[in-house]
Amino acid sequence: MAEPRWLDDEEARAWRGFLAMHQLLRAALERELAHDTGLSLADYEVLVALSEAEGRRLRMSVLAEGLQWSRSRLSHQVARMQERGLLRRDDCPTDARGAFAVLTPAGLAAIEQAAPGHLAGVRRHLLDRLSPEQVRALVEISDAVVGPLRDGCGSTGGNDDAPPPWRQQPGCTC
Repeated sequence: MAEPRWLDDEEARAWRGFLAMHQLLRAALERELAHDTGLSLADYEVLVALSEAEGRRLRMSVLAEGLQWSRSRLSHQVARMQERGLLRRDDCPTDARGAFAVLTPAGLAAIEQAAPGHLAGVRRHLLDRLSPEQVRALVEISDAVVGPLRDGCGSTGGNDDAPPPWRQQPGCTC
């Protein structure tokens, strides 16, 4: 077995810094969103996706793929949100196994109320702390890592700038 390629001091600092930044940033945004609106970050992500989709509805499989969630996780999340009236689940008329998540008026109102405060938090905790050059570097770093991972198992190539599936497939039907 080959000797592991250990991280040097700077690489270890970058990796640990990224982990801490991700965990602390996500926790701060989650806490603020829950306090200000009663929504979880997961709720917010689903509401954003549905609010951006044509007809404010998405096939569950497309929504799961776009959020990078398992279908099981999405199904449980949708059930919780449906109980609160934020969305509804409609059966697909041409595929008995398919279903759509559909944004309700209450869900649209919730995302419209939550977005300004959430985006202010993103600015306050991240973007306003970075120079324009650092923001560009963050975009480049994110593209370099996310694109190959999204393509599967660290492969190279693919479109790093590809929009989420709900933007790629307007009018998604069964």
